[in-house]
Amino acid sequence: MANLLEIGGRISGLSSEENKLADVVVRSKLENYAPLEITGKINPLKEDLYVDLKVDFKDIDMGPFTPYSGKHIGYTIEKGKLFLNLQYLIVKRKLDSQNHIFLDQFTVGNKVESPDAIKLPVKLAIALLKNRKGEISLDIPVTGSLDDPKFSVGRIIIKIILNILEKAATAPFALLGAIFGGGEELSYVEFDYGSPDISEHEIKKLDTLVKALYERPSLKLEITGHVDTEKDREGLRKYIFDKKIKAQKLKNMIKEGQTAISVDEIKIEESEYSKYLKKAYKNEKFPKPRNIIGIAKDLPVPEMEKLMFTHIEVKDDDLRLLASQRALKVKDYILKSNQIEQEKIFLVEPKDLQPEEKESLKNSRVDFKLK
Repeated sequence: MANLLEIGGRISGLSSEENKLADVVVRSKLENYAPLEITGKINPLKEDLYVDLKVDFKDIDMGPFTPYSGKHIGYTIEKGKLFLNLQYLIVKRKLDSQNHIFLDQFTVGNKVESPDAIKLPVKLAIALLKNRKGEISLDIPVTGSLDDPKFSVGRIIIKIILNILEKAATAPFALLGAIFGGGEELSYVEFDYGSPDISEHEIKKLDTLVKALYERPSLKLEITGHVDTEKDREGLRKYIFDKKIKAQKLKNMIKEGQTAISVDEIKIEESEYSKYLKKAYKNEKFPKPRNIIGIAKDLPVPEMEKLMFTHIEVKDDDLRLLASQRALKVKDYILKSNQIEQEKIFLVEPKDLQPEEKESLKNSRVDFKLK
């Protein structure tokens, strides 16, 4: 129970006349240190009631609330200051209110075993809401009719706060996305089949995630790479096939004295495709169709392609490596921003190569989890 001390103020101009409003000024202190101020206008004698008040609580030390926090949220309060800015307008018995809750350096301490405590991730919710300055700012509008016996401002505010905690548990990226943009899409990055490279579209998403993680320094991020075991297998086959052809052009470039570059940077023009395909086919070690005197036959392009594809084997280890490469590339991109500390990013080995099926999402992706 909190005590209000040094209460003083005035209500001037009180009248039952329809258009006359009284001025209200009340000042006090909570527990002799946190100032309270109530200002505004009222006409409580009016038939339909009129209230237009602003309530300011400042600099409320949260430490003394530990007995209540332990019971209801399951943690002690280590430190923090609370500021409340409340605006209440009642016209014709209808309430419109704005409830601004500001917490500075709010930090929970030890876990408290309490049968009344909510079973929700309080620490994760605080980490999602607290900015780099250690501030949490919540704006909670409440409207309703005073004639409704079930209407209670306090009950609605508590319900909204519980909804925020529940969202932190069930959809933390949606909560983060509501602040920074991106929504649930921040929880994953999709890849082209067979590729570990991050597309331009997904890079924009990662940039938003980096910004969010920078502004929420208490958060930790887990990264898990996955594959689509069928489509990525085919994608890897195509990647390996293209690489064999590009390697032949790279050999030719080096012979001509050109600077060596990564084989992935090589571009094969349509006019030279059959030339380097033939060289790649010739370089393959699998048995090839031969003529009557035992010399390998010259085959049309589609047949060379088919034989090469048939003999490219993609094993589960190759898929596992692809999943790992994807996760590592995402981690590297986040760290190259120089905004997120390495100790806050964790690579997690997937339980299954193929992730949990999610509607409209590719299995060829990296999933994120916030801690």
